Amino acid sequence: MISPAKRHVMRVKAAQEAAKTAESNVRPDASQHELLLAQLYEHTRQLKALQSIQARQKLKRELLPDYAPYVAGVLESNAGVSDDVLMTIMLWRIDAGDYPGALEIAEYAIRHHLPMPDKYQRTTATLIAEEFAEAALQGEPVPEHLLRDVDALVQDQDMPDEVRAKLHKAIGLLLEASDPKMALHYLESALKLHDKCGVKTKITQLTKQLEKNKSDPDRA
Repeated sequence: MISPAKRHVMRVKAAQEAAKTAESNVRPDASQHELLLAQLYEHTRQLKALQSIQARQKLKRELLPDYAPYVAGVLESNAGVSDDVLMTIMLWRIDAGDYPGALEIAEYAIRHHLPMPDKYQRTTATLIAEEFAEAALQGEPVPEHLLRDVDALVQDQDMPDEVRAKLHKAIGLLLEASDPKMALHYLESALKLHDKCGVKTKITQLTKQLEKNKSDPDRA
């Protein structure tokens, strides 16, 4: 049984902490992770208030440095604990154009089988593949070699065929100028995975180009 005196102390302390929490929305005894979750909630609220996608991307670029030390510490620990802050920052890095930074977290997440926060309703591998592919297909400057790193990272992961097809399509289109033969390989793979992924015309064009190059070596 708790003594009356201890009950009084608990009640007074609870009232004081509640008052402090009401002022900042964060408990005074919160851990660093809890503090970051509260910060992430506030930043997410700011982002949702913006209708412009470009404005959101700009704000994410401004906010991301606030989380960099935490992310570095988590990756260094290699603990593999589920972490909504870390996984959200991975997506923000993609949105902000920090593709190497996002891939760094993605590799950690896949290695430790970390789930995405519930609100995303997609597996981690699916989301990584689709977000990188979407960025490239929308014309964002995603380095081709990073897309291939993503493909290798999720190679053994289960995901919808349509998503993997989108990733292979993105890689194929980026390789079109520098390596048409490899580009054709990825585009044909995309077509096999999803026959409505929109690569049939490009495959026909590349096939003709490669045939011409083969018959006329000087064109290669």
